[in-house]
Amino acid sequence: MPGTPAEPLSRLSSLAAVLRGNLALLGLLFVGLLLPLWVVAELADEVHELEAMVLDDALLLWLQQRAGPRLDAFFVFVSRVGYAWGVIPADIALCLALLVARRWREASFAIVALAGSGLLNLGTKAFFRRDRPSLWESIAPESSFSFPSGHAMGSMTLAAVVVLLAWGTRWRWPVLGVALAFTGLVGLSRLYLGVHYPSDVLAGWAAGLAWTAGVYLVLFRQRRPWGDGSRWTLPSA
Repeated sequence: MPGTPAEPLSRLSSLAAVLRGNLALLGLLFVGLLLPLWVVAELADEVHELEAMVLDDALLLWLQQRAGPRLDAFFVFVSRVGYAWGVIPADIALCLALLVARRWREASFAIVALAGSGLLNLGTKAFFRRDRPSLWESIAPESSFSFPSGHAMGSMTLAAVVVLLAWGTRWRWPVLGVALAFTGLVGLSRLYLGVHYPSDVLAGWAAGLAWTAGVYLVLFRQRRPWGDGSRWTLPSA
């Protein structure tokens, strides 16, 4: 028997319900994974072909012209907090706290995202072997390769982990604001100190976000963090 006119409307309603029920995951897939991966791919292609990027030197020189003792001290401090003094201790503390609290899935997410980000950064640096900027003598010189920025990638990974774990709570907007400010300052500090190109920092941010979002989508594909019983549901037809 031919279907009634109500059947197509019912199917469209079911489709809309499916999309609504998974809107958060779809948004994370695009904004947190696909878009950053595109950015990384574009920048990596430019670096691999040794092509000069117009804004790299220009932005570094603009920042260097505004250097002064107070900014020097501030950005050296921010740079250290963005790695050895802050990010690494925070990584360890977060993972240990989740393990002690027996939040096994959340701990697995944090450990895989944070440790994997560090290993991915080391491997990528070794592959591209991009030299550091040499426009002036930095007050905080680095000897490792430049692309992508480890500070930018590490701070973004930590920020993204915390934001995603806090997203289902009332703290998500304050946490997001602090995370954006922190990662922005860390990235800016690496440019101010002249130890990274802007493209290094942008690639580090994008790679850290993409990796963290990918790990989240795998480990929390059915259930949100904290085991509150809520699931990413697909409405029945």
